[in-house]
Amino acid sequence: MAVDPRRVLVIGAGPGLGTAVARRFAREGFAVTLAARHPAVPAGELHGADTVVADAAEPHAFRAVLTELAESTAPGVVVYNAAVITTDNILGAGTDHLLHAYAVDVLGAVIAAQVFTPAMRRARSGTFLATGGNPDPSHASLSLGKAALRAAVALMHDELKADGVHAGSVTVGGTITPGTPFDPDRIAETYWELHTQPADAWAAETYFEG
Repeated sequence: MAVDPRRVLVIGAGPGLGTAVARRFAREGFAVTLAARHPAVPAGELHGADTVVADAAEPHAFRAVLTELAESTAPGVVVYNAAVITTDNILGAGTDHLLHAYAVDVLGAVIAAQVFTPAMRRARSGTFLATGGNPDPSHASLSLGKAALRAAVALMHDELKADGVHAGSVTVGGTITPGTPFDPDRIAETYWELHTQPADAWAAETYFEG
């Protein structure tokens, strides 16, 4: 399947940042595919978006859904925004909880990259972006996941850039809240800028500090 350079896939398309990123690309005329654990109901600028139910907490089923999607529609831009956001601490988090969080926060992004970047490499064009974050002792599992995600994307960046594919993470240095310096629409602008920046400016990680 040839890559569609004018299609964006947003994985973890909740009502906050994921939807804001999708809206930003839609304003540029991109076709949009939204993937989330629960069926999405696109509205406004996203009214015509395609939707896919995919749960990164179930890695094998998640891979199967994404593989089927890649065989029908290969997006030129993939944004991984899925995460388990819950209050916990490093010494009190249970084993099953940590495994669940790791599957969503890290493994899902690796699976998505494994599924979608081969077509990008053949096309020598494409963008894979993931949402990072800073350590927070009250969100221990998320902190672990974001650290691992940043490392994974850095490895992807080094492997893919020679083939014309931009892989990078966006580390959001605050709580995403509408009407604040960390408004999701403001952050979404960074994703668009990363997609459109020249190759000599590519970096493995970009900080959004509000």
